Amino acid sequence: MIASLGMYDFGPLMAVNDRLWALIRDNLRKAGAEAPDALTRGEGAYWQAWQSPDLLLSQTCGYPFRSRLHGQVTYVGTPDFGVEGCAPGYYRSVFVSRADDPRGTVADFDGARFAYNEALSQSGWAAPQTHAAKLGTRLPPALQSGGHRLSALAVAEGRADIAALDAVTFRLLQAHDPMMAALKPVGLTDPTPGLPYITAQGRDPEPIFAAASEAIAALSPADRATLGLQGLTRIPVDAYLAVPNPPSPDQIAGQT
Repeated sequence: MIASLGMYDFGPLMAVNDRLWALIRDNLRKAGAEAPDALTRGEGAYWQAWQSPDLLLSQTCGYPFRSRLHGQVTYVGTPDFGVEGCAPGYYRSVFVSRADDPRGTVADFDGARFAYNEALSQSGWAAPQTHAAKLGTRLPPALQSGGHRLSALAVAEGRADIAALDAVTFRLLQAHDPMMAALKPVGLTDPTPGLPYITAQGRDPEPIFAAASEAIAALSPADRATLGLQGLTRIPVDAYLAVPNPPSPDQIAGQT
């Protein structure tokens, strides 16, 4: 069986996620369910895990969930990270630029070089492009970084002018990465449903939801504070499916 919590799993967060998984695992075993000893990390924590019939628990992004995984996996619940200005379980993207850039709003970056983590990221691609379109602003893709931190680094190093990080990642990087001192926030997207917990299609989500909820509540105050994790909630799947899909990076690039 496979379990992974790869979406917020770097630096000091890895040890906390290990402790969180140990609590979830033990709760599941007490309820008579099988659960792997340890989390899967690396490439196997993402698409390989999400599409496996052996998936017990993982966290995915809203865009892959609605565009490819819906109907192939079972929704369990959505962690609530207490993002300011968002309903429980919801989040948003934070646009960042270099701290010394004189531009101060997203609209000021019309046509600027945009760094994004990947084309199927809700917070790094879909939400910022939808937001820019509402403003009548173009954010043409300058580079695909492969990760939120790498997008921020591209901006800090001058290889891009602006990027969008999900608000939870932005908060975690501010707490743990000195690089963030070189950046400033210049805007926020509208809230959308946060990164859902999923299990394999056909698996009963109720014991998993209960085990995860109890585990989050049992985390030490220090561990909960490190993750910023406040609980587990349920968001209607239709709310995920209603989020708009923007043009792809290739389509946007072709329009410029």
